[in-house]
Amino acid sequence: MSEFAVIIVAAGTGSRAGDGLPKQYRDLTGEAVLRHTVNAFLHFPGLVRLCVVINKEHEDLYQNAVRGLGLPEPVIGGATRQESVAKGLKALEGIPADMPVLIHDGARPFIEYETILNCLKKLETAEAITTAIPVHDTLRRSEDGYLGEVIKRENVWLIQTPQGFHYNVIKRAHETMTGEYTDDSQMVSEMGVRVELVPGSRRNIKLTTEDDFKNVKRKITKTGLGYDVHAFGEASTQIRIGGIDIPHTKKLLGHSDADVVLHAITDAIYGTISSGDIGSHFPPSNNQFKNMDSSIFLKKAMQDLKAENGQILHIDTVIICEDPKIGPHRDKIRESIANICNLPVKSVSVKATTSEGLGFTGRREGIAAQALVTIEI
Repeated sequence: MSEFAVIIVAAGTGSRAGDGLPKQYRDLTGEAVLRHTVNAFLHFPGLVRLCVVINKEHEDLYQNAVRGLGLPEPVIGGATRQESVAKGLKALEGIPADMPVLIHDGARPFIEYETILNCLKKLETAEAITTAIPVHDTLRRSEDGYLGEVIKRENVWLIQTPQGFHYNVIKRAHETMTGEYTDDSQMVSEMGVRVELVPGSRRNIKLTTEDDFKNVKRKITKTGLGYDVHAFGEASTQIRIGGIDIPHTKKLLGHSDADVVLHAITDAIYGTISSGDIGSHFPPSNNQFKNMDSSIFLKKAMQDLKAENGQILHIDTVIICEDPKIGPHRDKIRESIANICNLPVKSVSVKATTSEGLGFTGRREGIAAQALVTIEI
């Protein structure tokens, strides 16, 4: 991957979004919008410089938003977006003249990896690019509050960011072009450089109004990963897996009922809301939980998820053991998990595998389970 730099423009006041905060610092699933935007680029292969341009009145908001990310000091922007980009370009002085520079709005947190990749690929042969999506809705001009002429949709695009340029091209544009421009692609094209289109994404919206925030909050998904292991102990007639009892010659050892599947799911749910692991909520040192039905743990995790305004979309589990055989009990396990979580059965997947005789599960010393939980929040 070629080396590149990024300027994230976040110097606006964002007053149209309401809530008393600039839009780039409003909360989005527990983190500032700007932090989501920065994270989309921060670990992208080939990134050598990342410059965030902010309003001088927002330094405390900025530091809180990006705490722990290890970013360089921000650049203080100007009175307009155009001035802010120019200041960001000046901060990049010293990079190679032909290095790709992506310029992106701080209030577009849903930029996708594939879009960034496509921009960089296009800049291998083009001097200037912009992401854009085609117009599908009917376009009409207004005339004194009434419908006017129809604007043909053919070859009409909605322009997004990132926009990308070779450093020397965009630097020259800001140094020589003196007009007022809606964005950098207009400035560069009016300088005489052809700007190529890169397909964008309808998900990559710019959060501008209160309605934008209401809409995207219904679309945010997160994923949590859970893992649990329990060893076999003394002789028994059954074990509990996924909330049901299954015939087996040995019991599973554990502080509670040792339901390895429900523990993994519980662990994954807490992962979706960054709330530690199952052991931090139900420590084995607490005798209150001794021999407890693990469905209680799972129901409590569901309550904690609901308190964060989250809901489960899907649960995917893998049970790893040589025996007992899971296949004959798979449907009942799915139904059990679905009932505990108040989900349709089709939203619960239960798979089983062996470790081909390898490791502790291969030696029939215990059972392991993994769970992947997808939520909407």
